[in-house]
Amino acid sequence: MKATPMTRFPILLSLLLILPSFAKEGPKPNIVLVMTDDQGYGPVGRHGHPWIRTPNLDALYDKSTRFTRFFVSPTCAPTRSAIMTGRHPMKNGVTHTILERERMTLDATTLPEVLKTAGYTTGIFGKWHLGDEEEYQPRNRGFDEEFIHGGGGIGQSYNCSCADAPGNKYFDPVLRHNGRFVKTKGYCTDLFFTAAIGWMKEQADAEKPFFAYISTNAPHGPFIAPPEDEKYFQDLGFGKAQAGFYGMIENIDVNMGRMMKRLEEWKLLDDTVVIFMSDNGMTGGGSGNPKKPLGKLPDGTPMEFYNAGMKGLKNSTEEGGVRVPFFVRWDGHYEAGRDIGTIAAHLDILPTLAELAGAKVPEKQVEGRSLLPLLKDPDATWEDRMFFNHIGRWPTGADVEKFKWKSFAVRNQRFRMVGKDQLYDMEKDPAQTTNVISEHPEVAVRMAAAYEDFWKEAVPLMVNEKVPMSKTRPFHEDYRKQEQEGGIPMWEPASIR
Repeated sequence: MKATPMTRFPILLSLLLILPSFAKEGPKPNIVLVMTDDQGYGPVGRHGHPWIRTPNLDALYDKSTRFTRFFVSPTCAPTRSAIMTGRHPMKNGVTHTILERERMTLDATTLPEVLKTAGYTTGIFGKWHLGDEEEYQPRNRGFDEEFIHGGGGIGQSYNCSCADAPGNKYFDPVLRHNGRFVKTKGYCTDLFFTAAIGWMKEQADAEKPFFAYISTNAPHGPFIAPPEDEKYFQDLGFGKAQAGFYGMIENIDVNMGRMMKRLEEWKLLDDTVVIFMSDNGMTGGGSGNPKKPLGKLPDGTPMEFYNAGMKGLKNSTEEGGVRVPFFVRWDGHYEAGRDIGTIAAHLDILPTLAELAGAKVPEKQVEGRSLLPLLKDPDATWEDRMFFNHIGRWPTGADVEKFKWKSFAVRNQRFRMVGKDQLYDMEKDPAQTTNVISEHPEVAVRMAAAYEDFWKEAVPLMVNEKVPMSKTRPFHEDYRKQEQEGGIPMWEPASIR
């Protein structure tokens, strides 16, 4: 039947009734996710650190909604895979950080792929660490812009495919820009932020919603900071490694300030969600000796080790090994200065950002939950759940069943079970000083049963366990090939005037 003005009227009326609800949502927000490497929860001024200088992170903290019990994995590559897929790392085949077990399964749909379906352009700046072979590289996993180092860290190389460009350094590193190596001038963290800021400006000028993933290799070892940052701590009596570690964090803070200043200048903060986090608990070694001061302030005050009163560091399933900052700032949308104590985790990032973007979540893959209900209303109805951690890192080719009940933990809102025989009431005892398993045996039984179910689901998806070690290092081979065929050009950053 041909449409007439009368038959069109109900349709038009229904559209008019629907349109205001869409208008309230506004345009899709840009998304900036900044993740540091091995910083952990403690070294942020607003987290009670007595001497670290992080004025820009403190300012972000003040203007953000903060998840105060946000959990990741004990080490870096597993966390990165959970962010990219919305599910537990072991179900992505990631059970280590090297030896081909850092490669994220090719069967997964990634976060940038999800966001691209909603019209986003996507960029990664810094550390990828989910496979160095071509098919695993970020430009083949949904990223439009790629400015990265290889392996697990700048200059790192192992007897497998996991390796950065040969002989690489923190200063003037060779980086991979959209599949081609480029020479750079400057310090690695400064370069990653410079590239990201320039790229974000280009996308904003083109009026394209963007997702910028800024994933620094700092403050991961070998703890090399810009000279001025390192010297400040050495002059206060710090050892070289510790001066490097804390100097790297203070340099990250400077770069966060630089980025936020640009977003403010360009009037993007009302249209941009900024998230800050770390990939695992604070590293040992570089962070210092918990039993003695690292140095002294000019007034003689001892500069004590600080881990926010938590037990455990990186590569541990204790609270301190997996709890990290998680600041979410979106001016005019999420309340500044508000804390959310509900437990949340890395696997919640994909569904959260997908809902923000209006993208469809790959439901059969994603285990996490969108955190938008909590961001909008801290009193939202929220069912408790359990998170599972395992250090992994068993010998390559080993029978994984022998490691099921070793180096694991289960966490719900109130309790953390560490191994089969330790249970801590995290609400009453956040420092994990008293084992209460004899008082709550039913909790331990329930957690162990849930962990058993998780393990049964995860083992068949551990696709990298018995793969042979690669005889090639892709970043080494590709670098040498490009060097022979035409050379390594100098990278020119985009204008950010």
